[in-house]
Amino acid sequence: MDILKNIIQSSLFGLLLLVSASSTAQDRTELEKQRAEIQAEIEQVKRRLDETSSNKKETLGQLALLQRKLRLRESAIRNLNQQITSMQRDINKSRNEIATLKKELDTLKSQYAQSIVYAYKNRSNYEYLNFIFSATSFNDALKRVEYLKAYRKMREQHANDILATQELLAKKIEQLEKSIAEKDSVLAKQQEERKVLVEETNETNRIVNALKSREKELNKELTAKRNADQKLKSAISAAIAREAELARERELAARKAREAANPPAAAPSGADAKKEDAPVAKADAPKPAERKSVFEATPEGAIISDNFEKNKGRLPWPIDAGNIKIPFGTYGIPGTRLTNVNPGLTLETAPGADVKAVFGGVITSVFNLDGSSVVLVQHGKYFTGYSGLRGVTVKKGQQITAGEVLGKADTGEIEFLLMLEKQNLDPEAWLRKK
Repeated sequence: MDILKNIIQSSLFGLLLLVSASSTAQDRTELEKQRAEIQAEIEQVKRRLDETSSNKKETLGQLALLQRKLRLRESAIRNLNQQITSMQRDINKSRNEIATLKKELDTLKSQYAQSIVYAYKNRSNYEYLNFIFSATSFNDALKRVEYLKAYRKMREQHANDILATQELLAKKIEQLEKSIAEKDSVLAKQQEERKVLVEETNETNRIVNALKSREKELNKELTAKRNADQKLKSAISAAIAREAELARERELAARKAREAANPPAAAPSGADAKKEDAPVAKADAPKPAERKSVFEATPEGAIISDNFEKNKGRLPWPIDAGNIKIPFGTYGIPGTRLTNVNPGLTLETAPGADVKAVFGGVITSVFNLDGSSVVLVQHGKYFTGYSGLRGVTVKKGQQITAGEVLGKADTGEIEFLLMLEKQNLDPEAWLRKK
């Protein structure tokens, strides 16, 4: 029974080893996939930097690209650190499993040796016959015959189990050697990434120092952008305010139409009026319902608002290729006192590139601002604004779908805004990761 118990335990142990190895392989595959995605983003930023390298003057766009590449490089190093940690954990586990298998193998060999010695001592046919014929009854003799058969079969199984354990041990040793080699390879990659990170940090610092030397010139650029941002924000806010007023007027007209279709009952007279005037028990006044946005007064408005919210972090980018030149919110030049607040994302792309809607909705405004076009799209209580366009292909009141082309990038610099009514939101948090 003890030998049979050991065989079962060894088989279960081998199964657990296989399941553990499969789980570790899945984790590592996911990390490799993430690293490949990060590397693809780095290559995309590199190509964009190569396109801007012809510009002799250092720009905010170059700085933004370098800073983004630094963040991606740091993400790549963190990914490699995770892989190394996972591999080291796998190596430690493999070493423990190998030690356990060796103990298991030693136990099996010892038990098998004992069974061989016993069989050798009782190897003559006389001993077997004597064991059977010494039974006290016929049934007892049959049981002894069955015992001898089972013992011989168990000894054969024992030998097979030793071979299976040896094979499993050899595989685990091979897997351990492979894991150590993979870890060494990833460590080498990590060292390479760290060297590149130092080089890219130095390049970023060079751009920063060059920009600091042009502080007066950049101050004029930031002032011009600040003024342009304010004009754009004011124009869009005014357009949204007009839409809100129209929505309130439509809501009021709809309420009057409902009241006209269902007029209140005529006032009671005489005895009925006295009954109506009789005091009634006061009931608790219902709490007023939470006020929704005026743009959600209709079922359609509420649905599109809800759908827009559900797609946070998954919206497509308004341009197919390009980069963030200036992020949302407060930004500035490192090492200087130059700062500004961006109401949206300033995107760089190729002049003439398509600019697309990030979600379905209705065009509420198309207007000209400082020589280029602005398109405002409503998505329930949310609005997206696209500035810096030419060749606009949509018109006010038009229903559009996600990905529909609104126009072309004029100079290649696009301002992309996202508003919850008049409140500016960070568009990058709503867009899917490239």
